[in-house]
Amino acid sequence: MKHARRSLRTTVHSIPRVQYEEQDLTSFSGLVLFQALFQRLRLRDRLRACVRGLVSRTSYGLEMVLSLLVVHLLLGWRRLRDLDYYRDDPLVLRVLGLQRLPDVSTVTRGLRRVTTAVVGRLHRLNRKLVLNRVRRQDFARLTLDFDGSVLSTKSRSTEGTAVGFNPKAKGARSYYPLFSTVAQTSQVLDLLHRPGNVHDSNGALGFIQECVRQVRESGFRGGLEARLDCAGNGKTKMTPWGTLKMTPRD
Repeated sequence: MKHARRSLRTTVHSIPRVQYEEQDLTSFSGLVLFQALFQRLRLRDRLRACVRGLVSRTSYGLEMVLSLLVVHLLLGWRRLRDLDYYRDDPLVLRVLGLQRLPDVSTVTRGLRRVTTAVVGRLHRLNRKLVLNRVRRQDFARLTLDFDGSVLSTKSRSTEGTAVGFNPKAKGARSYYPLFSTVAQTSQVLDLLHRPGNVHDSNGALGFIQECVRQVRESGFRGGLEARLDCAGNGKTKMTPWGTLKMTPRD
């Protein structure tokens, strides 16, 4: 294809001036999708309902602290001190609706005020969100994966920790929560909080039965099975609910 000369050439311009300006750059552009998801789920309002009754003593409400922790985990960080790596990120601030992130000390003071009742309401909110998604997917069969995970802490006085089996840090105090995960969606349905010195089976049966009850009460009527690790031998077993002495419907 032949082009006109005037469409190919241009006049010579002066050398451009190089100058440095402050740019609002971000390394977490994918948070835009989560911002839309949070708005659709009304997550902030639901978290505010979970912490009702707790009077905020700072400029940041406790629901804001919880929202920050959700974003913190989505970004792949685990320690609270890691929020310094994205403190000035414009998209993180936009998703949270803030102009400045709270200090780590502010976050820890807020978490210290969380009561058992608040934790219970957060558990119920998490289960509701997960089970709503399961019901929408309309699975013919649902698999609940139950497995424990050792979570170590460097503190020697953290409440609820104990010295137990810890292959990565022997002698360290740790937690040993039991997780219930929906295998089809990889979502955590619930967890049983335990210290690090308990056996795998500690509280497991009651926890499994409660998870089954929650799934059935959500309206799911498909096939339901559990995936359980046989403690000590490294094998995995698919277990129908009948072997756990459930009701015929379960």
